[in-house]
Amino acid sequence: MASRPAKKRKLTPPPSDDDGRSSAKVQKAFFKNAASWDLEQDYETKARKAQAKVKESTRLPIKLADGRLQHVQATQDDAGSVVSDEDWLDASDASGVEEEEEKPEAPKIPVAQQIREAKEELAKIATLVQEDPEDNAGAFKALAKIGQSRIPAIQKLAMATQLSVYKDVIPGYRIRPQTEDGPKELVSKGVRTLRGYEQALVSGYQGFIKELTKQAKLGRGEAPGKGQTVANVAITCACTLLNSVPHFNFRTDLIKILVGKLSTRRVDSDFEKCANSLISLFEDDEEGRPAFEAVGLLSKMMRARDYMVDESVLNLFLHLRLLSEFSGKASKDHVEHADGPRPKKLKNKKDIRSKKQKKLDKEQKALQKDMDQADAIVSHEERERMQSETLKLVFASYFRILKAGVPHLMGATLEGLAKYAHLINQDFFGDLLEALKDLIREADAAENGDEEEEEERFETKPRNTAREALLCTVTAFALLAGQDAHDARGDLHLDLSFFTAHLYKALLQLSTHPDLELGAKSLHLPDPDAPATAAPKSRNKINLQTTTVLLIRSLTAILLPPWNIRSVPPLRLAAFTKQLMSASLHMPEKSAQAVLALLADVGGTHGRKVAALWDTEERKGDGVFNPLSESVESSNPFATTVWEGEILRRHYCPKVREGVKIVEKAMLKER
Repeated sequence: MASRPAKKRKLTPPPSDDDGRSSAKVQKAFFKNAASWDLEQDYETKARKAQAKVKESTRLPIKLADGRLQHVQATQDDAGSVVSDEDWLDASDASGVEEEEEKPEAPKIPVAQQIREAKEELAKIATLVQEDPEDNAGAFKALAKIGQSRIPAIQKLAMATQLSVYKDVIPGYRIRPQTEDGPKELVSKGVRTLRGYEQALVSGYQGFIKELTKQAKLGRGEAPGKGQTVANVAITCACTLLNSVPHFNFRTDLIKILVGKLSTRRVDSDFEKCANSLISLFEDDEEGRPAFEAVGLLSKMMRARDYMVDESVLNLFLHLRLLSEFSGKASKDHVEHADGPRPKKLKNKKDIRSKKQKKLDKEQKALQKDMDQADAIVSHEERERMQSETLKLVFASYFRILKAGVPHLMGATLEGLAKYAHLINQDFFGDLLEALKDLIREADAAENGDEEEEEERFETKPRNTAREALLCTVTAFALLAGQDAHDARGDLHLDLSFFTAHLYKALLQLSTHPDLELGAKSLHLPDPDAPATAAPKSRNKINLQTTTVLLIRSLTAILLPPWNIRSVPPLRLAAFTKQLMSASLHMPEKSAQAVLALLADVGGTHGRKVAALWDTEERKGDGVFNPLSESVESSNPFATTVWEGEILRRHYCPKVREGVKIVEKAMLKER
């Protein structure tokens, strides 16, 4: 085997004496040539790193539409793009770095862990605030910041925590804005700290109420779900705050949240919760101003919605304390106090006080006013003034509904007017009677088919005109009994004969009414032959009393008036007695029992006046009895006899048979 040849190396020349001279010459030549060097051109002509060899394309050319030939180049996959492994590794590392810079991965925290951390943080902050509120005034903002989370569970926890904290730390007085204090004054450090804490409390509380308002509005269009939503929690918090701290700031904003929910058509648990909260506010209101604000917002909302609200909203007026506390009389425009017009304070012409004394008295008066507000002391005059304004708003709402003729609110309106009858003054009484007469005329015209059928305005069943007429009659006599108008009948020129004549004509028709013993909220089976759109709704919009109860109340007011029971004329008594005996033949058994019981009371009071109707041999009247007469007096009742008793003696119900015997005994006992 041949040996490997030795590698030749270039040897350094031996040093000579003239090394210094030669090195100097070389250095001088180097600098001389360096001036003529072109470094950029050398860099350009410098050899590059070997690129990948382009693979020769073996594909056939393609002939285009215009006759030209186009050669197809080889793809990058065929040719290859990497020369060596090092180049491939460098390329892969660079691409990985670029991808990491473009899409940084954020740490993802599970929702359950976020909720757990929020619970711990909320509990920690709430504990600090409750232990020492003044030293932790910034905690209110911290609680609100946690509630800004996008997770609904954290939002609900934050609301519940803030509700608990504010209920505990809110003082028993209203905090005035700091701008009312006027110019800056020198106060102690403790006072400055307290004022700063109070302003932080008011600011945080205002932000909390704004968040409640926002969430309650966002949840109005949501469909009811299985669990509690953020809107449900917001409404619950607003109701709790209104009943817990009604004296504190931003009470009007809380009432607006509740009134906004009551303006919706859907009656759900939140709707009932808001209604119950306002009822508690009305019943516990000793000042009068919270009730005035709530009634004002309710009246404004109903008027804006053209009174297309649920009946329970209007029934809230029946829970006002003024219904039993107020002693004056009012209308929709003005109020008359029980002690007459208030005398004006006479100015003292001779005021001998000095300027200094006047200034001291003025400061003392302002100080006393602030002390009264802090102690929540309400004067009798202020409460009476608030109740007067509230009563005017209530009457204005009732009167507008009567004028508008809203069908689904008619029962609640008339019932409310009957409850407030003792607070209505004489001028307003006359206007109400005319409105009630117009309603009865409209009901008669609609029943006779003289007017076109009205469209359903609030998705209720068709109008029950007979029931509305009875409600108007009951309300008219309740108003008369409530305000003692019979003592001034000559001055007022009141005449209720219109209601008496209308009831007399309607008796026979009412006796055959299919829903005589059913209330407006009683369950009705749907008609199987009726179309699907005509099926009655499960929730009705009129009061609870049945038609029979309304009829008996109207008849009692006409035949046995409480203000002057002996003043009923014999013709009226006889005509109604004969008409009621005829109507009892067609009524259901319970209604017939009620009518016979009423006739027994009439016989016990006016037996001598109508006993002639049971005498078949002697008749006090001449002519023919007309049961369809337009007026009661022209029906000529004494020209007939009560023969219906013989048929009722054979009634299938034993209580009806017993009732007939009691009526005859009461009528004939004084004969």
